[in-house]
Amino acid sequence: MTSREPEAAGTDPRRLFFYNGGFVTQPRLRRMLALAGWRLSLGLPGPGDAVAVWGHSPTAARGETVAVRRKVPLVRIEDAFLRSVHPGRSRGEPPLGLLIDETGGAHYASAVPSALELLLARNPLDDAHLLQRARDGIGRLQALNLSKYNNFDPALPAPDPGYVLVIDQTRGDASIRFGGARDSVFREMLVFAQEEHPGARIVIKSHPETHAGHRAGHYGPEDAGGRISLLTAPVSPWALLDGAVAVYTVSSQMGFEAVLAGHRPRVFGQPFYAGWGLTADETPVPRRQRKLTKVQVFAAAMILAPVWFDPCRGRLCSFEQAVDQLEAEARAFREDRHGHVAVGMRLWKRGPLQKVFGREARLVFENDPARAAARARKTGRGVLVWAGKETPALAEATTGLRLARVEDGFLRSRGLGAELVPPLSLVTDPLGIYYAPGRESLLERLIAAPPPPGGLRRAEDLVAELIRAGVTKYNLGGALPDLPAGHRVLVPGQVEDDASIRLGAGAVRRNIDLLQLVRARNPGAVVIFKPHPDVEAGLRPGAVSEADLQRLADVVVRRSDPAALLAEVNEVWTMTSLLGFEALLRGLPVTCLGAPFYAGWGLTTDLGPVPARRQARVPLLQLAHAALIAYPRYTDPLTGLPCPPEVVAERLASGTVPHPGAANRALAKLQGLLASQSRLWR
Repeated sequence: MTSREPEAAGTDPRRLFFYNGGFVTQPRLRRMLALAGWRLSLGLPGPGDAVAVWGHSPTAARGETVAVRRKVPLVRIEDAFLRSVHPGRSRGEPPLGLLIDETGGAHYASAVPSALELLLARNPLDDAHLLQRARDGIGRLQALNLSKYNNFDPALPAPDPGYVLVIDQTRGDASIRFGGARDSVFREMLVFAQEEHPGARIVIKSHPETHAGHRAGHYGPEDAGGRISLLTAPVSPWALLDGAVAVYTVSSQMGFEAVLAGHRPRVFGQPFYAGWGLTADETPVPRRQRKLTKVQVFAAAMILAPVWFDPCRGRLCSFEQAVDQLEAEARAFREDRHGHVAVGMRLWKRGPLQKVFGREARLVFENDPARAAARARKTGRGVLVWAGKETPALAEATTGLRLARVEDGFLRSRGLGAELVPPLSLVTDPLGIYYAPGRESLLERLIAAPPPPGGLRRAEDLVAELIRAGVTKYNLGGALPDLPAGHRVLVPGQVEDDASIRLGAGAVRRNIDLLQLVRARNPGAVVIFKPHPDVEAGLRPGAVSEADLQRLADVVVRRSDPAALLAEVNEVWTMTSLLGFEALLRGLPVTCLGAPFYAGWGLTTDLGPVPARRQARVPLLQLAHAALIAYPRYTDPLTGLPCPPEVVAERLASGTVPHPGAANRALAKLQGLLASQSRLWR
């Protein structure tokens, strides 16, 4: 099994009988069990069958009784340790993973060993590849602020460092009742924290479901006072752990995260992570004698034990792919949870934008900048503006508001934006925008910063898949003509009034001038000119006369597959074209006459005005991670879910993406005609 491929389930499913309606009402749960080799059934089990129960829920007793009477195995099912953005009780979100325990135990129930405990006790946990995946996983969860539930705000500050952290849980939680503890132990734990750390500040962290109002906790406002404070704000668990000098827990999963963050938490219950030499246990489990590292415990609990699910592809997946999906969903929630007022958005874009940015709070559209800013201030929303529509008036009106510029991403669609094909990726930039080097963009910061653990390997896999599948920004097909032998220099044409030319080009700003320079600098080369698809379609300016093409280019490649073309050339010269970035990904030398986002990092020959602030020398895969993974947001065209770039790459390669209808195509032609007429009257 590779690091990014799930192990295949058996082909002969076993019957799994259930007596809980949740197995009927949750399609994803049924799908995950089926993929894991189980067929849910009603009635009474026979030899070779099993009974399913959900944890120690109130309905579990039904299944437990049937399993005993029919003398068949009991399978206990629970959420895995990365579940969703919101708690299941608050939004009914299905989980991304399951722990399917065929011993009938549960990871939090310490009376008998669970499947996870047996794995921790017996598995060698010494495979170097597995342990490296675990190290990367720990670092990645910390870097991305991911936890079991993820409806917290990573931007919220934790209390000033130096406090003792006491972790609350919900009353009646199964991990307390079955984990060797009782509700009264929370009082004892708070007393221990005060006595063992005299004079230190005590911060009680409430459970997410407690301050959401769904369940009661063990501490409340009455417990705060003096040096004790109650924290109900949705602060990142990792930020809280970073500032703590000690951690106290009964059986919370946050105690496991404390171990991962380098703490030795004081544990008053018997959770799965206690007893392995990583915790200070008030009530040890005698049978747990093995000493493990935090990396080994993580490998068992997060990589080996769970069944992970990819909701976009509808199949089982690896731990890493589950994190990819959770990262996309958490980012969408965190950026959109307060809602947006969108300004400068053309009518045909509004539907697609609503699907991307309106999942948490419906997107509100305004045309007037002043009205957009006023509405954002009144409702607490941020402001989104299509990057090319930002004006000084908007900048002034939105002072003090959250403002982000929106633009297409670099894996966009199968078809042109000018033909009104909706994008599968969009970027949101609170600093600037990637094609305007006059000021710093978020993409520049991401390029200069190292990616999270495992990020370079992920970028390598993604780039390899893009090259293998021939995926580019627009994915327009077309056969190549026969190309002359020799040193082939590709010159991609551009739209001459495009913002990347207006804001990012140097002295060379027209396709004819670019061709003349390339011919002068490469007199013996085979110069291949590829017109921009929008220009070829008659939708945007930038055409070069046939006479000039015959004089300056050896070959003009029209309506051809850019990926196939890049495989046949030796280098690329460009002003600011994205084709230069796609050439870099394929190992080709690239010369830039302007300052595209990929210039200035030591990867290109730069003849244009690259900003002096781009001082970092970065490896190609770091640039690729920033541009393809960290900067854009992606939406799966089939499920409508936020998704990782790997899903969109697969959709673009297979062609399973939406296409514009006849009305859109007609509107695109009218748009091009009106634009041409407008230029004639300038």
